[in-house]
Amino acid sequence: MIIHGLVPDTRRPGSTRVLVGGRPAWTVPADVVIGLGLHEGQLLSGEAVAHLDAAAEEEGAVRSALRSLERRAHGAMELARKLERKGHGKAAVGSALARLSHLGLLDDLGFARAYIVARGARGRGPERLRRDLSALGVAPEVTQQALAESQAEVEDPLAQPLALARKRVAQLKNLPTDTRRRRLAAFLARRGFHGSEVRGVMESVLREG
Repeated sequence: MIIHGLVPDTRRPGSTRVLVGGRPAWTVPADVVIGLGLHEGQLLSGEAVAHLDAAAEEEGAVRSALRSLERRAHGAMELARKLERKGHGKAAVGSALARLSHLGLLDDLGFARAYIVARGARGRGPERLRRDLSALGVAPEVTQQALAESQAEVEDPLAQPLALARKRVAQLKNLPTDTRRRRLAAFLARRGFHGSEVRGVMESVLREG
């Protein structure tokens, strides 16, 4: 296999197309071309071909990851799963995520903070947020740190469950008290609010109603 040309990829700054038989065979970072000492007319060894295959697969995973990150933030595990579902190999995905982390484009703590702010504003409580982030592959200690930071900024941590409980009780006003209590408890639990303080809020709201 002989290299017929090395052409900068105008759509991907910093990448080079390696041409074989007049057609692009690989698109890889320019530093890979330099590192392998590639040049036009070179007969590629099996080792060089394997290196180019791996580099091209990693580059493809990086580009796919960047497109996903442009749309919204992702945690590392969530992004890895998405890339693997798209057909990228585990080794390429691992290398791609390492590159993105090194560039500061992938940060589980930052992702958890943003997730908590966005979903918390929609009425999700701490336990629901823990479950959600765990399902997305965020480590428990990272989630705990992000939750602690978020809760430290809230003046009244019971204000949100209180508002939700009042709204829900208004929808249940024609039901017996025991039924309202059961449904309200389930409603708050689904949103991640429970514990003695939340039970106190619930009973207070039921008395108001």
